[in-house]
Amino acid sequence: MIWNVEEFVRAATVTVEGLAAYVEESQRGGPPVLGRRPPRELAEKLGLARWIREGGMTPESYAEFLTAYLDEGTRLHHPAHLGHQIAAPDFPAALADFVHGAANNPMAIYEMGASAATVEFEVLRWMLDTVGFGDTGGGVLTHGGSLANLTALLAARATAAPDAWTEGVPADLALLAPASAHYSLTRAAAILGLGERAVMPLDVDALGRIDVTRLPDALDRVRRAGRRPMALVAGACATGTGLHDDLRGIGEFCAEAGVWFHVDGAHGASALLSEEHRHLLDGIELADSLIWDAHKMLRTSSLAAAVLTRRENDLDAAFRQRASYLFYGDQGFDLIGRTVECSKAELGLKIFLNLAWRGERGLGDHVARQYATAHRFWELARQRPGFTCPYEPESNIVCFRYGTGDQVELRERLMADGAFQLTSAEIDGVRHLRIAVMAPATDDKTLEALLDRIDEEGRQTGR
Repeated sequence: MIWNVEEFVRAATVTVEGLAAYVEESQRGGPPVLGRRPPRELAEKLGLARWIREGGMTPESYAEFLTAYLDEGTRLHHPAHLGHQIAAPDFPAALADFVHGAANNPMAIYEMGASAATVEFEVLRWMLDTVGFGDTGGGVLTHGGSLANLTALLAARATAAPDAWTEGVPADLALLAPASAHYSLTRAAAILGLGERAVMPLDVDALGRIDVTRLPDALDRVRRAGRRPMALVAGACATGTGLHDDLRGIGEFCAEAGVWFHVDGAHGASALLSEEHRHLLDGIELADSLIWDAHKMLRTSSLAAAVLTRRENDLDAAFRQRASYLFYGDQGFDLIGRTVECSKAELGLKIFLNLAWRGERGLGDHVARQYATAHRFWELARQRPGFTCPYEPESNIVCFRYGTGDQVELRERLMADGAFQLTSAEIDGVRHLRIAVMAPATDDKTLEALLDRIDEEGRQTGR
């Protein structure tokens, strides 16, 4: 069945109007920030089984479905969305998703989407320049930070064990990482064939940051265990706390020791755009590889993550594949040799349109504002009895405790009616509440309301 253009225009108009109302309502903070209705109940409310079996949706019935669907989700634009590190997308990125949904140019093969591929090339060139890799670096965009970390470590494996792709993974490789590293690093080690036991912990301080002075001891432990370091991972910033490792100190150590230096900058690399905060990434140019998620602080919709390497050839060595229906002729512009995905979405368009509308300065101002709002929460919390904060925040992530009670139970009470969304993390074995300031609409009024609610719920449970 060919497209019914008239019906598409009507449905698209419904979509635009419905989403505009949804975002506006969310930014005002009127409805609950999230819904957690059980799946079976929600499926019945949305009529999913009937629509799947019978079809027949029209622009009019679609409008009803869209309203119900959006009402039951999580409102990332809501000022009380202080939970997960996912952006409240800016509208240019949403336009890119709309374009991709219709044009559908999966562009890991250049001939399948020349304009999409070219946009990605230029976005990557900008990112490489921003981190200090310049013309000698290489990059690719992937569907998320987990795939990005896996891809970067494939490049590290190709350097440490060039024959691993064909001969299998040597049993002596090791990955050095702090306990605060994102779970995708351990998962990547398992996928790569190293196994979880090959992930060897680095010494850290009480807040989970890598202790640079203890790195020689860590390397010595690895070698005494009969292993070779494939890569060492640092955080910029740590997912749990938002704190940064000493990239310069770690990078200089890795260069001297001949160890591949990987930086997980999924969340924090965007601070390079803020003059006030780029010092937090000092030394990032020493990395052999790094990842940078646009769907966090660059306000793109999920997913769009960059894998960047200081030397372009290192990324090209990550995959060594043959397929007669894809790999032939001139592959000079194809990205398929750098990524797990073949049918890769037009990810660069989302980043490009946000840049085209807001510019580097606009995105940098967004980062600075979210960091400042988080710092304001820390200031307000410290002034209130019962609240303890283990550190001054460096980013838009703040961990804190209220009283001595069960923080997980307190979190559940806070989220029961959907008024707030926040998460939790452990620091040095102690459970904390955690906020990540992602929505531009979050302000002092929101922060004060959250603190009031925590105090109220905490007193009811006897702290």
